[in-house]
Amino acid sequence: MMCLKESFVSLDGLRFHAFHGVLPQERAVGNDYVVDVRAGYDVSSACLTDEVGDTLNYARMFDIVKAEMTKPSKLLERVAWRIGEKLMAEFPAITSLTIRLTKQNPPMGACSNGATVELHLINDKT
Repeated sequence: MMCLKESFVSLDGLRFHAFHGVLPQERAVGNDYVVDVRAGYDVSSACLTDEVGDTLNYARMFDIVKAEMTKPSKLLERVAWRIGEKLMAEFPAITSLTIRLTKQNPPMGACSNGATVELHLINDKT
């Protein structure tokens, strides 16, 4: 007999052009962002039923991330937190979330692969 220890649905490398930042120019011109989301939940039912209603619908998850990325904020932390709030509200079965939000070209005068904020959230309702 098999037993599931942990299970996740991930959205990797979602790309957006958005208008987050502290500096006025960042909010006017925008920047390129990459979002990665990893949602923990119990997949037991979905494994047995083969029904999308028994899983986390990743297309709907994407819609939520996309909607939150269109709302300008000063801080990446705030954007990532909003994404987490919306995902957990829409999908109460989520037990944990990891959200990585990377600003591809941060205005800091350095050549880099970006500046990233990563949140690890636990759904205390589960």
